[in-house]
Amino acid sequence: MNINQRPSLAAVPAYRQGKSAAPGASKLSSNESPHAPLPSVVQSIAKGLENIHRYPNMAAPELIGALAKEYGLDPEQISLGAGSVEVASQLIHAVAGEGDEVMFAWRSFEAYPSLVRIAGAVPVEIPLDAEFKHDLPAMLAAITERTRLIFICNPNNPTGTVVAADALEKFVAAVPENILVVIDEAYVHFDRSDIRVDGLKLLRKYPHVAVLHTFSKAYGLAGLRIGYAVSPTQVAQNLRKVAVPFGVTDLAQRAALASLAATAELNVRIDEVVAQRERMLEGLLAAGYPAVPSQANFVWVAAGDHTAELESVLNEGNVVVRAFPGEGLRISSGSAQDVDRVLAAVNNKVQVKSL
Repeated sequence: MNINQRPSLAAVPAYRQGKSAAPGASKLSSNESPHAPLPSVVQSIAKGLENIHRYPNMAAPELIGALAKEYGLDPEQISLGAGSVEVASQLIHAVAGEGDEVMFAWRSFEAYPSLVRIAGAVPVEIPLDAEFKHDLPAMLAAITERTRLIFICNPNNPTGTVVAADALEKFVAAVPENILVVIDEAYVHFDRSDIRVDGLKLLRKYPHVAVLHTFSKAYGLAGLRIGYAVSPTQVAQNLRKVAVPFGVTDLAQRAALASLAATAELNVRIDEVVAQRERMLEGLLAAGYPAVPSQANFVWVAAGDHTAELESVLNEGNVVVRAFPGEGLRISSGSAQDVDRVLAAVNNKVQVKSL
């Protein structure tokens, strides 16, 4: 076949979805909520099925109005996408052109480098520090005249570490105002640290900040694909231009709106996930594994060259996780039963040597 195609796509790996699990096994590979949808959310979705022969309202006035009221924002600052990953793609396309640079920590969200290359821009990966955190001084030093956008994944995926509020504000203040700093807060609801960042506070104070949120994690709507960006109005206008038309379905909008109305119920579920995360972290450390304290809905185990061995131990215990060969693995915080399986697996086996 001799069809002309973009040569640059040869450097773009296809995104790897978390491994599926056999019936009865614990699927802890995708950072999904372990809870079934709330009844009120299901009811809202069911009502919307009557109109799936119609296109959704791209302006999403009810949902955007509710978000604006919730956070005290101008509705014009809010733009939607099919999950925060799609909104991240919009930001790259809106800000960076061919040959421009987009910076992020590494390892961080696996989609960042692919999204940047797909847009024709150049990914700039800055290694995490020895504590698996963003190295902000190194990121500042790496800024060039081609830098257009910087992602700060906070809490970071897959390590679960956070950038302290004061450190991030100093960083934002030091970044030239013609460079957009995007604070990706996909996991912010699980952050119980005393150094927690309020990305929206920084957005209100600095003219070159955008914030990403998603309904996939804490709200449990991963299967419906909906997220949003809050950004300077001029940026938000361009995000709407590069967004896929009708990319956010009416069912997703309905589910998100119903979720915002059920905050108290959802907070109970979030607290349960956090409690199981802490139990899993403590159990892994007690068993001798190099788990990293996390503020997300998962725990990172820095297994290095022994990653495959530890993954095998967990698989034998009926647990499926996300492995990054040669680096470590990420274990989502699931139900109490899921965490029981993780801890049973690592305690029933001799510790992977040299970890």
